[in-house]
Formats: sequence, C-alpha cells, structure tokens
Amino acid sequence: MNLLLLDPFALSQEYPENLTHTLNYGHSTCIKFNRKGDYLASGLIDGTVIVFDFETYGIARVLRGHTRPVQSLSWSRDGRYLLSSSRDWKCILWDLKDGSREKTVRFESAIWGAELHPFNHQIFITALLDDAPTLVDFSDGTIRKHLLSSTPLQKDDEDDEDEEDADADRRERKHDKQSTLVATFTRSGQYIFAGTSKGWLNVIDSETLQTVRSEKLTTSNIKHICFSISGKQFLVNSSDRTIRLYNTPDLTYVDPVDWDIDIVHRFQDVVNRLQWNSVAFSSNGDYVMASTYQDAHDIYIWETTVGSLVKILEAPREEIVDVQWDPNRTLVAATGLDNGTIYVWATVTPQRWSALAPDFVEVEENVEYEEREDEFDIIPDEIANKRKLDQEDDDEVDVVTIERVRGEFSEESFVIPVLLEEDDETFDSSDSD
Repeated sequence: MNLLLLDPFALSQEYPENLTHTLNYGHSTCIKFNRKGDYLASGLIDGTVIVFDFETYGIARVLRGHTRPVQSLSWSRDGRYLLSSSRDWKCILWDLKDGSREKTVRFESAIWGAELHPFNHQIFITALLDDAPTLVDFSDGTIRKHLLSSTPLQKDDEDDEDEEDADADRRERKHDKQSTLVATFTRSGQYIFAGTSKGWLNVIDSETLQTVRSEKLTTSNIKHICFSISGKQFLVNSSDRTIRLYNTPDLTYVDPVDWDIDIVHRFQDVVNRLQWNSVAFSSNGDYVMASTYQDAHDIYIWETTVGSLVKILEAPREEIVDVQWDPNRTLVAATGLDNGTIYVWATVTPQRWSALAPDFVEVEENVEYEEREDEFDIIPDEIANKRKLDQEDDDEVDVVTIERVRGEFSEESFVIPVLLEEDDETFDSSDSD
C-alpha cells in the first residue's frame, strides 16, 4: 500500500477498531505472526499448517505432517523456519523455502507448547503434560533432549537447619507434584521463563540448564507467559482470572538473586470475573490484549501506562481461543473455537488521492464536465513527437533500489518462494462489512 495515499492522522491510531477480514481454510486452532508481520501461520484441527501472506491474504504454504490438532507455532528470527507442535506428541521444524521437514522430534508425552530459540532455529523448548520440560538441541545433527526441573529453587530462609526432617520431606513432595505448563525464552535467549501448575515462575539458564531464580506469582496455574517485543515487560496469565504485567529485571548485569520482579498492573474484569484464553502485547508494547473464555466473545485491550481499559473488540458469536497482534502494524488476528475462522481487525484508513494529483478534487455528487477548447484537438505526429522530445529529462531514474520507509521493518527477512502446486481450492478470504 502506498503510504502517500494514507491519512497521517489515521496512521497514528494505535489499536484497531473494525473487523475488516475473515480467513477460512479448515478449522484453525492456533495462529502466529512472523517477526516482520507479513506472514501468519495457522495450525488446523486436522494437523495441517497453513501460512498466509498477509499482504495479499493468499496462501503461501500448506504444510502436512501432523495427524492431530496443532497445539502451538513458533517462527525463527529470519522467518524461514517454522516450528509446530501437535497433540500427536511430535514437533516438526519446517523449512518454508520448499515446505520440507527440517527435523521431526517425538516425545513420550502430550505437548503443551514449544518455542524456538530467538537466535538458533536448531534449539527449542517444550512444555510437556506428564513429563519435565525439555530443551531440544540438534545443532550438531544429533537430537539431544535435556530435561529441566519443575521444582522451584528453595530460598535460604526456607532451609532452616532446625527444621524437622518430616517437614522437609513433606515440602519436597509438595513441590514435586507440580508440573510446567508453559516455557518461553527471553528476547536474548539467555534464560527460559517457565510457569508451573502451582503458580511458580522458574527462571532457567539456557546454557547451564540450572534454575537460577524462582518466584511465587500466584496460587493457581500459570497458563501463558508473553514478553513484549522490546523484552522490557512480560505478561503472566493464570487461572485466577487475573493477567499480571511485570517489568523484566536486568538479565545481563544483575545477579539472579538480586532481581526485582516487580508487578506493574493487574488486568481483570471485576464485574463478570472472566477467564482469559490468550494474551498478547501490541507492536509497540503500549497495549495489552486478551480474549475471553466461554460466554463472552470479546477481546479486551488495556493500555500499560495506568492499566485502564481502552477498547473492547466485539467478535462474532464465537469464543476466541487465540489472539495475535501484528508486530509492525495496527492489526489484530484471532481464531474462533466453533468454526475455526480467523478474524482480522484493523484500522480503516481513507486514501488521499490528492497526494499524487494536486488538482484532484472529491465531489459529493456528479457535476457536468466542461471541455477545454483544445482538449481533443488532433495534433500532427511531428508536433507531438517534438513535444515529447522537449519534455524528456536526461536524469537517470533508479527503479531497482528500494528505499525503506521510516518506521518500516528494517531487517532483511525471508520471502517465501511461490510453489505453483499448492492446492487452495478450499480457501476463502472475504472482507467484513
């Protein structure tokens, strides 16, 4: 889209307001934007993974390899590789250059979710249902699985020497009963933040694989942990109907023992006491959004400065299970539970054609056109050619170099090649009124 045609005041809108598109290709269970925001991956209930080109809303790839519903999706930093986890207990790393399987890893338990390392697509972390969280590394060609602990790190004041052995054993058994439900890398990939079924946040060093810090955040399950794009803040969604916003401590220069994990805001619906299915940050980190559970079919948007609710996006009569905010645009995508339709909210930006044609005037009703006296006169070819030669400019015009627009994504990203054999007969994309 040509930015010259857009109203600059409309571009300043920081959150979407209107449902503009719907995407239908099978029954979607989860979605994920790549880092640039020009591709959206969608995992289907039959195990297929669809990659949409969000510039054209067309299909870029159809990936078939799973036999059960897709549980989670994760992109590599350059956008070439995509990791999918499924209820068939497998994780598949896809090479989007040709749609082939780069690596398939099978586990002995159901998978809650999996995420790629931010700077190495050959390393990923998984949270398993009946097993310990696992770090998988196949950088040297061999699949190596490293089991991580779900047991919180004990504080010194809890290790009282005078404590009886029976109390110590009882406390240890209590910690052993909990499992890790979600695990995600920090933006640098230096640490892993893991949330447990007892409300503990375990911070694990991704190099030594040892737990360096544990913090009790809530008394209920931690369902989601989400970092902002800058990594300065992170969200924790738990089963106690509360979304907590924290400032990320200094992970580089401060010892984990001295970290200050300070809560900034608590987001909740104090009237309806709603549960939250999914949470996400906006592209600039100034807003937080969450989809509601069961009866309510809305997406709540809060701003992070004072924690006030600024917008409620009304979804169709369908529960929203997963929401994603485009990393570089004011655009929100969400997938429904009943029909598996992907809904897209965006800002409607009226175009200003006068930017390209200064004499262009919009009229509210038809007006009679007045012809100029010499407008349709027949001009001899000699005179016409002479006028063209006089108007020619000797300056060279560069039509190869692409100049980046201010605010546009600056890093080079992978462009998925077109494969003509893709079958898109069942695809339906429509605009929403």
